[in-house]
Amino acid sequence: MMNSGHRIKVLVCVPAFNEAKSISDTIIKSKKYADTVIVYDDGSTDNTSEVANSAGAIVIRNAKNNGYGVAIRSLFQAAKEHNADVMVTLDSDGQHDPDQIPRLLEPLQKDGVDVVIGSRFLKGNDVQKIPRYRSFGIKTITKLTEAASYGGITDSQSGFRAYNRNALSKINLYEDGMAVSIEILLRAKEKNLLTTEVPITISYDVKDTSTHNALSHGVGLIYAVLQFISLRHPLAFYGLPGIALLGVAAFFLRYALQLFSETGYVSTNMILISVGIAVVGVVLLATAAIVYTLVALLKGRINY
Repeated sequence: MMNSGHRIKVLVCVPAFNEAKSISDTIIKSKKYADTVIVYDDGSTDNTSEVANSAGAIVIRNAKNNGYGVAIRSLFQAAKEHNADVMVTLDSDGQHDPDQIPRLLEPLQKDGVDVVIGSRFLKGNDVQKIPRYRSFGIKTITKLTEAASYGGITDSQSGFRAYNRNALSKINLYEDGMAVSIEILLRAKEKNLLTTEVPITISYDVKDTSTHNALSHGVGLIYAVLQFISLRHPLAFYGLPGIALLGVAAFFLRYALQLFSETGYVSTNMILISVGIAVVGVVLLATAAIVYTLVALLKGRINY
């Protein structure tokens, strides 16, 4: 828990890509709650960097667009280099309200929480404002994320978050794309960091808030979640389907043997199906054992 007698150093970090129209207002409002505002300009082709600099932010500019994950990783590193007690991240497109930053800071200071997520799903009135396709997609991805990280999370895709010094020191990120939001939760869980959510509101009146196709974006996130789950729980992810397939193969084989016993007819198709399913089942079981062993070795669980 943070020492209430110590004035904490707060950094507000804003990833941005072609947000010259909205970035200034975001920075000016954020400065009321931060010692420093840092903008990571991820290869903007407009004058985002110039506007951000004029508004009083420190600007980290990348020559080309490398992705949201790279931006967040760079901002984590910047927060460490600035010796921040707290880092707050929020979007630069005007959807997040910087005046809600104190909501995220309070659990860090009073409750000893390490990571605070601003959730748009904690208040009924706010949930009703979310476009249905977004709500469905976010909830689907969040449910998958819960399987590998924290139960009770309602908004795994929120970019409005706060991290204390402990979280900044322990969370190491590798994802380049939008799945970094999920990776953060998985890394936090691995390090036993205390996480909570607070209600926030989001403005959906902002135009052109995303440069990503909604379908491809959603599929990419689901793939990333499944990838993380497969590495975190390989025995369940690969092993259980493998056992289930062996059971199905045994059923087809039993049926083929019974048919031969009763009629003398050899069902080649039934036998081939049984063998094919059995092979897939064995491969999945072998994969489960191999992945589990590799992960265990990397984590130092097995000594030789």
